[in-house]
Amino acid sequence: MANYYTDHPEIAFHLSHPEMKHLVDLREKNYEDAQKGIDYAPVDFDDAMENYRRVLEITGDVAANTLAVNSESVDLEGPHLENNRMIYASKTVENLEQTRKAGLYGVSMPRRYGGLNLPNVVFSMASELVAAADAGFQNIWSLQSCIDTLYEFGSEEQRQKYIPRICAGETMSMDLTEPDAGSDLQRVMLKATFDEKENCWRLNGVKRFITNGDSDIHLVLARSEEGTKDGRGLSMFIYDKRNGGVDVRHIEHKLGIHGSPTCELTYKNAKAELCGDRKMGLIKYVMALMNGARLGIAAQSVGLSQEAYNEGLAYARERAQFGEKIINFPAVYDMLSRMKAKLDAGRSLLYQTARYVDLYKCLEDIARDRKLTPEERTEMKMYNRLADAFTPIAKGMNSEYANQNAYDAISIHGGSGFIMEYKSQRLYRDARIFSIYEGTTQLQVVAAVRYITNGTYLQVMRDMMAKTPDCELKNRVAPLIDLYEKAVAYVNDANNQEVHDFLARRLYDMTCEIIMSLLIIDDASRAPELFEKSANVYVRMTEEDVCAKSYYVMHFTEADLAAFRAE
Repeated sequence: MANYYTDHPEIAFHLSHPEMKHLVDLREKNYEDAQKGIDYAPVDFDDAMENYRRVLEITGDVAANTLAVNSESVDLEGPHLENNRMIYASKTVENLEQTRKAGLYGVSMPRRYGGLNLPNVVFSMASELVAAADAGFQNIWSLQSCIDTLYEFGSEEQRQKYIPRICAGETMSMDLTEPDAGSDLQRVMLKATFDEKENCWRLNGVKRFITNGDSDIHLVLARSEEGTKDGRGLSMFIYDKRNGGVDVRHIEHKLGIHGSPTCELTYKNAKAELCGDRKMGLIKYVMALMNGARLGIAAQSVGLSQEAYNEGLAYARERAQFGEKIINFPAVYDMLSRMKAKLDAGRSLLYQTARYVDLYKCLEDIARDRKLTPEERTEMKMYNRLADAFTPIAKGMNSEYANQNAYDAISIHGGSGFIMEYKSQRLYRDARIFSIYEGTTQLQVVAAVRYITNGTYLQVMRDMMAKTPDCELKNRVAPLIDLYEKAVAYVNDANNQEVHDFLARRLYDMTCEIIMSLLIIDDASRAPELFEKSANVYVRMTEEDVCAKSYYVMHFTEADLAAFRAE
């Protein structure tokens, strides 16, 4: 029987990363849950790792034998609107039932609320598995991670009230976007007013493009400060569907991810609770939400990349032309080798990012119980900075790679790839949104560029080089870092914001590719049987790209901008 976890040993490789011991010890707080008598809590590191593997095996089984089987039916049926309510596709309902029966909710929540207390890296692995089976359903399932923001910023009363419901399998959404506020969330105008008589907040207005918008529990960005027009007037609220007051006005008809309902919502005096402090909704809480969502899309992208590679490889092995299997044609095996290299390097970047997120969040959580030591505070700040720097490159590059791999899977299929009976067309349609929602790739560049220009990524590269075992591939990366350093210095020295913004994407791509090269080289040093081929291919791809882009950057001047400006 197929299993999306055990069928791909590359995922288990990342579960055994050397940093996992420190991470798990922090996450489990010296395994205190077992000492408190919680019977499913691990007693030590080995026990914890066995728990993680068991959860991933269960997820892999459900993904392969329920979600993947149902995916075509879900894509064809999709959700529909009935009496101002969103109704899931029939097989989506089955998917929800099966994932609930498997206990795959409350994945990241502490056990005292009924959760599994899994690290983010394991949740990301489970997200990858679900996305490989059905990227649209992954949206619904992975939005349970919104509860992390409520756990982090809500009151204990709110935690007790809402977290057990998510652990039991209720659904969530984050209601941010509005018709006039897409990427620019400072323009959000959904109004929040305090009802003195009922001692609650009331929400009025419209939200648009809300993924899983008719969920059970919503986190809502709304304007609480009358007379304000920027982010300082926005707060975060909790809306419970049980209280009513929100209708689904429209379900979008989309190119892909058909099973994931994208809704337009009307709030009509809807009762809500303030989450955290007033005026911190956009400045602090949405940033936490978005970073979690971006990591989720990176995992979604890796899952779809894996499935696109699987489809392309299987077809190339079977399809014959001119008396030869097409997998033996250089044009085809070049394409497949690049797909696999992007997949492996992107996955390595995803899980490195997830580990950074885990390490700082674990220390942040420990700080709620006791004062951190000076060494722990320094460690938390370091990993927080690394997580903040790595999240936009993990989301941006993996979402772009998912699109490229889905495109190449269709190319390998030839005309058959354009036919609806083949899965490749659905993967291609599903992938297109990954580089758009939760911040386009262009916005990921904006988020990352300060770490480019201030030298953070350059220092990361140097630190990684120092730890990378000596080998031919490492020697090939070294001159690329020199080219990168010169390109960054050239842009900084230009002292022109428009030139800086124009060249940012090229610097971003170079940054990502060098870091991923070093990650995949390290992977290959520890598991050559899994990653040696991908490391060779990916480093050569990076050479090709960094050399070209550094030349472009170093020969670009302010005068050249005129040729690119729109008429």
